[in-house]
Amino acid sequence: MTVVALALVSAALFGAMTVFVRLGLRRAPEPRLATLASILPALAIVLVAAAVTGGSAVDAWPFALAGLLAPGASQILFTRAVGEVGASRASVVVGSAPLVAVAIALVVLGEPVSAPLIAGAVLVVGGGIALAAETGRPEHLRAIGLLLAAGATVLFATRDNLVRVLARDGASAPLVAAAATLLSATLVAVVYARRVPDRRTQTAFLPAGICFGLSYVALFEAYYRGRVSVVSPLVATETLWGVGLAAVLLRSELVGRRLAAGAALIVAGGVLIGAFR
Repeated sequence: MTVVALALVSAALFGAMTVFVRLGLRRAPEPRLATLASILPALAIVLVAAAVTGGSAVDAWPFALAGLLAPGASQILFTRAVGEVGASRASVVVGSAPLVAVAIALVVLGEPVSAPLIAGAVLVVGGGIALAAETGRPEHLRAIGLLLAAGATVLFATRDNLVRVLARDGASAPLVAAAATLLSATLVAVVYARRVPDRRTQTAFLPAGICFGLSYVALFEAYYRGRVSVVSPLVATETLWGVGLAAVLLRSELVGRRLAAGAALIVAGGVLIGAFR
């Protein structure tokens, strides 16, 4: 149950982070600075957590390479996607990451195949289809945003499998590994931003950064305890939180029945896989 609880906590925090990114962009509409402004608080949280729990940083360098992909490049794409299509729809697209992650895990890592696993993946795909068939979208929604979210999804899924492969050796403590990924991600964000966020921008994205950091702590603890095919689908329930919070806090998102149905299918897939892990 520890793996399931950690994955679900990470999902809830990531969903909240998505909404806070959207709210932050309303106050400081600069995606370049937004990425860095949300990563910096997350890095601080994970560094503190790693220092408290302890562990050697000598063997953590492979995780820094994984961090270049996610949350380095992925957070850039994801932040832009949230700005283009909103928090709810970006959440639904990213919620399909288990489809990619599980496919990689089955083929590359040789993880076992089961009927509930396949059924859960089908439900996740169904959620994506519901999004594609959606009507009555808000005027601000642009196709490029969905493509950016899809790109972030592939990077998230690749990161998930890299972390699981590296975690098998157990050479680096989970939170030290998480800190290594966020350190390299911060460097990517710095290069992308080209300048330091001012106080207004940093304040606007502080809530997103806090949720992001805590989500990463839970995520890495989960991956050090469970398989990708278990953790990744459960983390996909972030869609439920992203869509639900967007419906409450972001009235301009126009969360309709098809979007809600897509979120529900993705959540059902994650629960199915978690229940029959």
